[in-house]
Amino acid sequence: MIRDPLGELNYWSESVNYDSERIEVMWNALRAPSKNPAYDPQYSFLLTERYLRSILRRYSRGDLVRELDQYFPGLLDAWELSNRLADELNAQLKPGQGWDHRHLLTAPLASDDPRSHTDPRAWVFRLSNLNHYNWCFWLVGLALALDIHDEQWQRLLVLIGGEGEDVLLDRVIASRQPGRKIGRGLLHKKPYARLLKAVNAPKEQQAALLRDFVEHWYAELARKGKDELWWYIYGDPEKHPLEKGSYFGRWCLEAVAAVKAFGLDDGLCLGHEHYPGDLLRPDGPSTHPVRNEKKKGWLSRLLRR
Repeated sequence: MIRDPLGELNYWSESVNYDSERIEVMWNALRAPSKNPAYDPQYSFLLTERYLRSILRRYSRGDLVRELDQYFPGLLDAWELSNRLADELNAQLKPGQGWDHRHLLTAPLASDDPRSHTDPRAWVFRLSNLNHYNWCFWLVGLALALDIHDEQWQRLLVLIGGEGEDVLLDRVIASRQPGRKIGRGLLHKKPYARLLKAVNAPKEQQAALLRDFVEHWYAELARKGKDELWWYIYGDPEKHPLEKGSYFGRWCLEAVAAVKAFGLDDGLCLGHEHYPGDLLRPDGPSTHPVRNEKKKGWLSRLLRR
């Protein structure tokens, strides 16, 4: 059963197959002698992203939840490789140099310009950046829901870092990592103040407040220009329609993370287009509404006989 409200089976299957092919191609390229070492950290981080796309597309297609954790180690491997390659490049910089990312068609260039980036990758690896915060929260949500092995969990926490920086993410992580330092402030109030409110509320109010967060989640993640989330317009019929092949679903994994961490009642969220409730119910039945299949015309029915 397809879980996502958008896309037919052929879209999801073609997307999943494409992801599998790209993952193999990208690993082969990274194992071969590099023709462009300055781009390798970015390329390997894009491989990390490709693993996440694949996991969420498989969920959207309706794959068994218990099979999704097998793709998590590859995601961690790719991110760790990206960090190692970035560190190696940074070690070659002269004092005062950084990375110039303004050359869109080439790898970043070492530069003395004070505006240069401190990382050879086009990504800001700080929780104060919404893209990175959202990315890390998603991975924590998946890790908790899929009950990944402790060795993988520890590797993920090293990659995320940021201990003591955000009260909400720290508390979610602390549900499996007792002793984690808890931040005092919330880095991104929209939309996460609603989720923190649900977590802090009396038990009888939590279900309604969690639903309120899920309802406002996508709209309140909207940002403009360079602050727009990397995935936000995927699936938009005008800005980035399904035909472009980038869409992998719009799943509020942060809500799943909070439910798993704090035992919140998610009953009012079940069936919502953005709530991946099956992640917490791997043995079914599905929490997603059954989609009506498009009726086939008389000619297609005739040709199938």
